Amino acid sequence: MNVDVRQRSLRDADAALVVVGLFEGGSLPAEVADAPGAGDAKGSFKTMTRLYPGAPERLVVVGLGERDALDAEKLRVLAALVAAEATKLEASSLAWALPPAEDEGAAAEAIVTGTILGSYRFDRFKGQDDEDAPTARLSSLTLLGPAELAGAAETARVYSEAANRARDLQETPANFARPEDLAKRAEEIAAGNDKVTVEVLDGDAIRAKGLGGLAAVTQGGPVDPRLIVLRYAGGGDGPTLGLVGKGVTFDTGGIVLKPGAGMQEMKFDMSGASAVLEATAAIAELGLPIDLITVVPSTENMPSGTAVKPGDVITQYNGKTVEVNNTDAEGRLILADALAYAIELGAERVVDIATLTGAVLIALGSTYAAVVSNDDELAGELTAAGEESGELVWRLPLHDEYRAMMKGTVADLSNLAKKREAGSITAASFLEEFVDDTPWAHIDIAGTAWDVNRAYTGKGGSGYGVRLLVQLARDLA
Repeated sequence: MNVDVRQRSLRDADAALVVVGLFEGGSLPAEVADAPGAGDAKGSFKTMTRLYPGAPERLVVVGLGERDALDAEKLRVLAALVAAEATKLEASSLAWALPPAEDEGAAAEAIVTGTILGSYRFDRFKGQDDEDAPTARLSSLTLLGPAELAGAAETARVYSEAANRARDLQETPANFARPEDLAKRAEEIAAGNDKVTVEVLDGDAIRAKGLGGLAAVTQGGPVDPRLIVLRYAGGGDGPTLGLVGKGVTFDTGGIVLKPGAGMQEMKFDMSGASAVLEATAAIAELGLPIDLITVVPSTENMPSGTAVKPGDVITQYNGKTVEVNNTDAEGRLILADALAYAIELGAERVVDIATLTGAVLIALGSTYAAVVSNDDELAGELTAAGEESGELVWRLPLHDEYRAMMKGTVADLSNLAKKREAGSITAASFLEEFVDDTPWAHIDIAGTAWDVNRAYTGKGGSGYGVRLLVQLARDLA
């Protein structure tokens, strides 16, 4: 989407649809206060009133609610609702009069973010005669405000479009989004920026290196796995940040087969991979002064005569042995290898992101993702980034008792605790075994990756994690 900032009056706004916010108890700008229907406009939150003042031709008044209650998240929601209204009106261009705000940069970012995310749709596999498809796409957004907000608007455009690319990856069916396809996307990212390099390991190389978790999960199906490594050399004085994203492009559960109902949603089990890939692309495009190592272990989890069996013992990349007591707890096996590998490559603090446990949906719903961390500072930085980006996280605790629950009987570890307690935490405690003393945080996004049903994400893939990780990099840079 084309995004720009212009200091123009409402009457001079060159857009198919112009938007003005109205606070509770406030008044409309003098330019449109006398337009037919202006008296019907209300300031209550989310209320929208269409006006036809002539110049501009079409205008929407959107209720901002109480002045003291307006924040960035509410602006993201309102911008998404306005984008939907623009789609109904088949308006291809939109101009927003920037509402008064204490932090105008944050307000500008919120409007751009909500507009771009709210105008998203995935129609790659639909024919041109789709009756439900709008005839016009929203292709440009103008913020009517001071020129110095152009930087904030551009930053929001970059990370919001990256989030939509992550949603494209999420929504793509598994027969079109295989491990090799994720690798191709990583190669595109590297080809597009001189500061980004890529290395991809295929199945033979993965087995030769001793990445036993990734190799074990892979052995049940015909799809060749990939271990994808992106490096971004942005410079800066801080420690190298590692990002690790779970890339299971389809998860049947393996021998411990999932129920058939809803299994089509398991194409979303690579949501962590899509988040770290597109966050890396956005960080590089923004030129943030930070060094980054991104690692994506990618495979399918399929049942067959060659699949890993419950009770099998495997050896992970760091040499620890694991009893695979549940083949549907496969994500932690591939993440364990990737975490150890990222640290070996030079990551000095690591964040992994994964659709790891159904338990997190029970604990936190779709409002917060869970964070489990061995480092208070990193956990705090993620919490702050979540507040800034709107991709909220809530920290869960680590404890030696949780760690003890992941000990194996005939091996060092089990990939599933014997008791159905603290499922999200015990899964993270398993991952902790592979980071040693490196500052690390695990983000469980099984509740936030899709079907969030926010105004700007809808029910499909949400792209969760892209904006959070980009904000973390901005804060750390």
